[in-house]
Amino acid sequence: MPVTPRVLAFGGSLRRGSFNQQLARLGAECARKAGAEVTLIALRELPLPVFDEDLEKEGLPPNALQLKQLFAAHDALLISAPEYNSSISAALKNAIDWVSRPEPGKPPLYCFTGKVCGLLSASPGALGGLRGLFTVRSILSNIGVLVLPEQVALMRAKEAFGPDGQLVDEKQQAAVQKVAARLVEVAGKLRA
Repeated sequence: MPVTPRVLAFGGSLRRGSFNQQLARLGAECARKAGAEVTLIALRELPLPVFDEDLEKEGLPPNALQLKQLFAAHDALLISAPEYNSSISAALKNAIDWVSRPEPGKPPLYCFTGKVCGLLSASPGALGGLRGLFTVRSILSNIGVLVLPEQVALMRAKEAFGPDGQLVDEKQQAAVQKVAARLVEVAGKLRA
């Protein structure tokens, strides 16, 4: 009997009108069409302080707890990760750092271990955020996430989206659909 995987989708930028949040929204639609139950969030709606162990000693901030609960409740992640200065955005790294913190009575990294992740990226530049995806892939792989080899690096993002939120380039649209469908397929098999 098929199992409906749960996918948490978000962009790794805090900017209003973020190309990566737009791409995460599109990826979320594709994952729904592929049969997943999808939760789309925006990191800007869960503001977090910069990770600091002194703050952690006072207890996890409420938004960090909420983000941990969201990660724990989903089988897969669909992340559209911006590239800042050839690497990962501070907002995305900070979110990962807070979610990775241990909790009494729970296994280390339980919010990540065994999860599957599909990666997307959008950038106004010619590489589409590709350099930042290497870093995101490395971080997630090191904390127990199975990162799919399929990924999308959307270049020239300012011109890439049509008024309907879909991608103008049919090949790029198909590539996002492929990543989302593969994520749903793998997460469903692992969950079963």
